[in-house]
Amino acid sequence: MISFNSNELSAKNQYKLMSGTLIPRPIAWVTTVNETGLINLAPFSFFSVVSDTLPLMSISINRRKSGEMKHTAANLVSSKQAVVQLPTRELMEFVNRSAASFGLDESEVSELKLTTVPSNKVLVPGIDGVKARFEVILNQHVPIMDDGKIITDLFILEVVYFHIEDDVLDKEKMYINAKKLDPVARLAGPEYANLGEQYKLIRPK
Repeated sequence: MISFNSNELSAKNQYKLMSGTLIPRPIAWVTTVNETGLINLAPFSFFSVVSDTLPLMSISINRRKSGEMKHTAANLVSSKQAVVQLPTRELMEFVNRSAASFGLDESEVSELKLTTVPSNKVLVPGIDGVKARFEVILNQHVPIMDDGKIITDLFILEVVYFHIEDDVLDKEKMYINAKKLDPVARLAGPEYANLGEQYKLIRPK
């Protein structure tokens, strides 16, 4: 086994080791709205579930090299609401293109000619064509510090409305059919994956 002291690794190499081993990671395709009403859309893979007592999820958004917040982070701090989508394989070209650096006066939704759908409890619209989306409000914003400066914005988001496609959800048992959900996983660099073999293990009591 090859071992490293993290203090002896560059930030880039630390990232490469973590992003390449902490896999697969689901992708949060997030819509937010800025103060002028412009819709922002961007993907993030530092994304997970936080709690089940409260329906909480986390998204971590790295700062720009200048120290500025990315548009999604700034919009979350300002409006305190968003919609988190889970993209399928057929949407990944749009997901990839939405990761580009767009200007403050540009909407990825408009540029990519995507269709939006209204939300029930937040002002932010969702993206049409996804199989699962979550209307969320800001629960906590945690700035992550390094040497006295903020390097990452960690957001804890509370789900206030769930939207799941009919063929994905067994409504009687409230089970999600993972194959029909067809989620995409982020690996390292430009690599992604879809679900492969699935198997069950019963937890001991």
